[in-house]
Amino acid sequence: MTTSERTLVLLRHAKSDWSGALPDVERPLAERGHAQAPLAGRWLAGHVGAIDLAVVSPARRARETWELVSAELAPAPPAVFDDRVYAASADRLLDVVREAPADVRTLILVGHNPGMEQLASLLAGEDVILPTSGIAELGVDGSWSVLDAASAVLRAAGRADGRDLS
Repeated sequence: MTTSERTLVLLRHAKSDWSGALPDVERPLAERGHAQAPLAGRWLAGHVGAIDLAVVSPARRARETWELVSAELAPAPPAVFDDRVYAASADRLLDVVREAPADVRTLILVGHNPGMEQLASLLAGEDVILPTSGIAELGVDGSWSVLDAASAVLRAAGRADGRDLS
């Protein structure tokens, strides 16, 4: 395979509901999260284009976020739910990304802070803030397997409600 640019999108789950006594992995989206996630999906559809694969945390709030986001994408990419993404460190998330199939040109990872911010910052070589429903779009040269610190270009970061994304 020749070296060519790939796109990595990091998406932090939308705002979750803390009102119940559910275990963390079972927390659903809050009303605000239900409003945030489709905005993220529309931004992705308009700015990123076709996504080849989604790797999603199995936590309920991440799954619900992806369901609302992917409803805005045509076509919706295949998704895999990976236990390693839940409450993961940047290093663990990087391992997940490095294992992406070689034919995937655009990959989206749907997960949680602080790991998502830490991964975005590590790859971009600069501080990246990801609020709930925050998106970091990174350009990657070369294969996923060699992705490392400061090896990506931050194209956009922020939230689709107008906070920093252009």
